[in-house]
Amino acid sequence: MTTRKRLHELINAFPSTSVLLLGDLVLDRFVLGTPKRISREAPLIILRYEGQRDVPGGGANALANLASLGVRVIPVGVVGDDEPGEALRAALTERGIDVDGVLTVPGYRTPTKVRILGGGSSSLKHQVARYDIEDQLPQGGAWLAELLRVLESKLGEANTVAISDYGYGTVAQEAIDRLLRTDGRPGWICADSRYRISSLKGIDGATPNLQELERTAGRQLITDADIVEASEALRAQLEARFLLTTRGNHGMTLVEDGRSPVHIPVFGTDEVADVTGAGDTVLAVLTAALAAGANSEEAAKMANYGGGVVVMKLGTATVSRDELTAAVEQDYGRSAT
Repeated sequence: MTTRKRLHELINAFPSTSVLLLGDLVLDRFVLGTPKRISREAPLIILRYEGQRDVPGGGANALANLASLGVRVIPVGVVGDDEPGEALRAALTERGIDVDGVLTVPGYRTPTKVRILGGGSSSLKHQVARYDIEDQLPQGGAWLAELLRVLESKLGEANTVAISDYGYGTVAQEAIDRLLRTDGRPGWICADSRYRISSLKGIDGATPNLQELERTAGRQLITDADIVEASEALRAQLEARFLLTTRGNHGMTLVEDGRSPVHIPVFGTDEVADVTGAGDTVLAVLTAALAAGANSEEAAKMANYGGGVVVMKLGTATVSRDELTAAVEQDYGRSAT
């Protein structure tokens, strides 16, 4: 049984851990404005520009969450030689993250998700439009050779590895093969992959959302039994130790090799404010907990807390150790256990 005291011990151990993250680094850019008038050119609102906020997104959001938890983070990824790449490097550095392992690839456009938010000066702003700047890294070449060199040099520093695959090419098969080699392999390798989770055979754990699990199963998953069956099938296919499926306001389902499935109720309220980046937070808290010595069920419970906290925040957000501690207190009450 997971106790309140045990979870507090794990949270307190975060600053003594290190997690290497291999993944696609994304810039989340929020352009803020106040309504000015209706355009005469088209049926849309003209906003008066107020400002811009740049925050780490995608795999970089998982890095930001790990840093917020006090974990020593070791990024291995790439950005382009462009303004968004510089902005993303700056945003990571501001959070105390060493970007030595972040490579600059000439000609590559740093993936950037631009959200335009409008609202009154004294009210919440809501997303009115979004556009994405996307690119695909070339297969092979000098950038990959350098990435593998950096990965090789930094792998021994990590307690745990997180893989954040958004499909832009950083998570190359050659990098996966290096991570899975028996010599120097960390204790846990966990992945969040948007499009190719079923191809990452040999990882220790994965965190698909329900839609991603349905895609691998090739069918809609309605009941708890459906989700357990599909989760176990994917876990077995990956030869993983566990699979943690996130199910929105239905919480999470954990299947683990040799153990009964565990359904974890959603933490907090099911009336969420914004789900942006919640999967990145789940991956970050999960790997931080594993690095601190948690078993998979303890780590899953903590990841559920983290996800429940950030979906109540607007925009791309992170969770802190204090917030996790408060979540444990809220969930367990004043019980001594």
